[in-house]
Amino acid sequence: QVHVMESGGGLVQSGGSLRLSCTASGSTVGMATMAWYRQAPGKEREMVATITSTGEVNYGYFVEGRFTISKDNGKNTIALQMSRLLPGDTAVYYCSFQRSRFYGGRTYWGQGTQVTVAS
Repeated sequence: QVHVMESGGGLVQSGGSLRLSCTASGSTVGMATMAWYRQAPGKEREMVATITSTGEVNYGYFVEGRFTISKDNGKNTIALQMSRLLPGDTAVYYCSFQRSRFYGGRTYWGQGTQVTVAS
């Protein structure tokens, strides 16, 4: 069993910064891809950033250099440093850990953390 938990959300003014963290605990062997997604009210969940166990990163088109995803393999932790936040970034942010196909390919999700950007 794997437990994923996010932290670090909150209320911030437009132009401000926030750092989200996420830790996976339990049976974490074989985790290959970690990611941040977000979902705003009335919208579909969208990918914010992904990072693989080898350090390859990818960002959603809307990030435009404002966010940085990072990982600490030893602690099964990933982070999302967000800067120059906009009201349009307001959403619930979810963290995920996905095993490699060799280990079954299952994805584990956290409960989400609210990020609210005030204009």
